[in-house]
Amino acid sequence: MTTEIFIIQELERYLKSKGISGIPITLQKPKEEKFGDHATNIAMQLAGKLKSNPRSIAEEICNFIETGNQYIDKVEIAGPGFINFFAAHENLYEQLAKILLLREEYGRGEIGAGKKAMVEFVSANPTGPLTIGHGRQAVLGDTVANLLEAVGYDVKREYYFNNAGRQMRILGNSVYLRYLEVLGQKIDFPDDHYQGEYIKDIARSIYETYNDSLKNDQDNPIFKDQAEQSIFEDIKKTIHRLGFEFDIFYNENSLYETGKIDQVIQAMDDKGFIEKRDGATWFLTTKLGAEQDRVYIKSTGEPTYRLPDTAYHIEKIKRGFDLMIDIFGADHIATYPDVLSALEVLGYDISKITVLIHQFVTLTENGEVVKMSTRKANFVTLDELMEEVGVDVTRYFFIMRQMNSHLNFDLSLAKTQSDENPVFYIQYAHARICSILSLADSKDIPVDQKADLTNLKTTEETNLIKHLIDFPNMVESCALNYTPHRLSTYLFELATLFHKFYTECRVISDDMELTQARMALIDAARTIIANGLKLLGIAAPKQM
Repeated sequence: MTTEIFIIQELERYLKSKGISGIPITLQKPKEEKFGDHATNIAMQLAGKLKSNPRSIAEEICNFIETGNQYIDKVEIAGPGFINFFAAHENLYEQLAKILLLREEYGRGEIGAGKKAMVEFVSANPTGPLTIGHGRQAVLGDTVANLLEAVGYDVKREYYFNNAGRQMRILGNSVYLRYLEVLGQKIDFPDDHYQGEYIKDIARSIYETYNDSLKNDQDNPIFKDQAEQSIFEDIKKTIHRLGFEFDIFYNENSLYETGKIDQVIQAMDDKGFIEKRDGATWFLTTKLGAEQDRVYIKSTGEPTYRLPDTAYHIEKIKRGFDLMIDIFGADHIATYPDVLSALEVLGYDISKITVLIHQFVTLTENGEVVKMSTRKANFVTLDELMEEVGVDVTRYFFIMRQMNSHLNFDLSLAKTQSDENPVFYIQYAHARICSILSLADSKDIPVDQKADLTNLKTTEETNLIKHLIDFPNMVESCALNYTPHRLSTYLFELATLFHKFYTECRVISDDMELTQARMALIDAARTIIANGLKLLGIAAPKQM
């Protein structure tokens, strides 16, 4: 049992003694070391219920909780009633030994055991290569899935294959016009069409197969179909290069072919939430308190995003997932609430659906913004970015900021192969530990599972241990709160603590007992760095 669990159990025991329930117990890590290892404001939360001064309540709690044991060394009161707990070293050593015992399994939990989760992300229209904007979502989605798997969920990664609608028709016509250019015709290419070099490549491949037989057949589906197939194969290759695969590709067209779209319209109409006016079909969201109704089907007959996505989510729900995660870009922020509203109107439980919105990415180099546009084709593809900085750097930079904040991807920093680059800084810590362990092995000094860890007493050693044993809590928190960026921060802080330890504490020395203890400590650090990097989809190199 960890010190944190012991404290929570003791606080729960105190609440029970007072006949109090329903008070959430939260522990925080004090910003300064002098205030201990864990802190709580529970005394202030209880002031109203107990009709007493928070500081008096805090004193009562401190007297109630057992200290001087293997979990808590001492307890102090700070300010108006904060309670600070100082962990006993005995428990630190016990938890450190647990890392060495569990190895790759350390940090994995069972809170999601027996539950199925689905994470839907990327889901880009197959109209062009994946850009860096798609890249952020791809890394976020895969890392969220990794974290959910780490706490026990059976996770499926899903790509909603959006191959219907106006954009696909524009794609097909873009290829047709480029095909005419291959035939030598002079074309006034529309600004709203896809202008990338990849469109010309597809047009040339069609010409190689069909010669000029399609020049008067603009509506032939071959233009759209071949473009879709070619682009989507490239998308799948890019995803594979990024380090993961999708389990399911759900085809939007199937919603039309199987009548699911019509079923949604009919069901919504039966509920009194559909109206036809001005040649369009409307979802009457004003009945739900919205300022204006939403268009479901335009006067041109073109469905808006809200309609097929509602049908798609109904199919998701029917598949029996305990948790459904949607990861969208900020351009969806105005539309997804309408999808959830429609599901509620139709009587579906939306409590199992969580929508995560990430902000956009700006790519800069030498202080200058690199502009992007999928149609104009002056964008930077995800493949180009990985080619430039590598997969590991790409993944780390996309994950290191909170998803709801704008990401400035500094290409100059990303290409820096020094400890200024946070990825290399963390990986170098792992490689350095591997080097020390290799040196010890050459001197016939093995890592001893039974090393006397009580020899680890310096501030640098203690701080490193405290950070290491917090890894399971960090993984669980990142998974349940969908905050993968915190894991990248945790690993950077771990690398910093290791480098401080390495500077102050000689690992291999004439003192064999101390050497064995420090060997065990750095081996535990190596394990946690490797486990954390694996969750981020980043390599843990043995040498650099």
